[in-house]
Amino acid sequence: MKNLNILVLGSGGREHTFCWKLAQSKIKHRLFVAPGNAGTSRLATNLEIGVNDFEALKDAVIQNNIDFVVVGPEDPLVHGIHDFFLNDAQLKKIPVIGPQKWGATLEGSKEFAKAFMSRHNIPTAQYGSFTAETLQEGYEFLEQMNAPYVLKADGLAAGKGVLIIDNLDHAKKELSNMLVHQKFGKASSKVVVEEFLSGIELSCFVLTDGTHYITLPLAKDYKRIGEGDTGLNTGGMGAVSPVPFADEKFVNAIQETIVKPTMEGLKKDKIPYVGFVFIGLIRVGDAPFVIEYNVRMGDPETQVVLPRIKNDLVELLYATAMGKLAEVELIVDPQSATTVVAVSGGYPEAYEKAKRIDGLPSTSSTMVFHAGTTLQQGEIFTNGGRVLAVTSLGDDHKEAVQKSYELMEKISFEGMYFRKDIGFDL
Repeated sequence: MKNLNILVLGSGGREHTFCWKLAQSKIKHRLFVAPGNAGTSRLATNLEIGVNDFEALKDAVIQNNIDFVVVGPEDPLVHGIHDFFLNDAQLKKIPVIGPQKWGATLEGSKEFAKAFMSRHNIPTAQYGSFTAETLQEGYEFLEQMNAPYVLKADGLAAGKGVLIIDNLDHAKKELSNMLVHQKFGKASSKVVVEEFLSGIELSCFVLTDGTHYITLPLAKDYKRIGEGDTGLNTGGMGAVSPVPFADEKFVNAIQETIVKPTMEGLKKDKIPYVGFVFIGLIRVGDAPFVIEYNVRMGDPETQVVLPRIKNDLVELLYATAMGKLAEVELIVDPQSATTVVAVSGGYPEAYEKAKRIDGLPSTSSTMVFHAGTTLQQGEIFTNGGRVLAVTSLGDDHKEAVQKSYELMEKISFEGMYFRKDIGFDL
């Protein structure tokens, strides 16, 4: 195989983890990342280009002779970056790992995803979909449901478009706020109202070349800012893999009732799909149900899934790009991985940036994955809400999380906060 030039899109912990894993490949390659962060700059060439600046990305791809592109976040996928490549004479032969716009609608529209699940008999919560014109019907739908009520903005709302409400009058008021007063902007011009499923959540990841697919290790993340899963939702405060409560019987149920019908459903609907499918699951009793689909790897789940994959990631993604995933056997480390996320004080609400980070390990081989960081004159500063994630491996999740906390204690920046109970419910 010739030397490969690979471009990763994104600037978070997920993208730093991809770069860390790609950099270990025995295949000769050069890594580029747009826009990247302080962590990726140690492993790759950072390009100061936004993920939605398709024209500038085109120039960078041509200039750097890029062989394939790995898309980290959902935004460029939902906006059609893969289609942009396919429709451009100079780019159409360059593979993009990430679905075309139609496939990306699985994440871009909650209503589209629910209709897909309904069509292919994939277990999920009962739902109704409403607009400002059908607000009255939305009220009536809520009235015949039991509390709590789940309201989801149809479009992308940066992970903040879901409300869970105990009181019927409050639920009606919020439905009106979302539809009529555009609480989440354009994202809530349509709202999906769902029955509430009570159980424990986990995440399943599938990689597909459009024909064949492999299921990656399961993970569980922790969304709430506060210990004991309290307080506001965040992008994720930590994760573990494997998931101790997912025994063989439950894993088989996920494969048979969810993964297979999802992948067959894409084929039946003739939706072209190359890349990652992230299936957000909830275990209700002994049965798995789908909460949502995402069309990329999770963050911070990537920080515990990729360290457990023993395959060469360049080989794995190249096989995906070439439609040869059937030739790959996934090799998974039996050890547990945990990650703990450090965030800026005040996150997920208003927070300050530009705080110097001290105590970071000097080698890039340690699993400290940067998310919201920036490099200035050789020093690393905070540049986001979620700042970094510390990942460790151990014989079980307790040993792994203990190692993560020991390393986290050495790192500091003004206002730094992290949850001290990752894995508490396992």
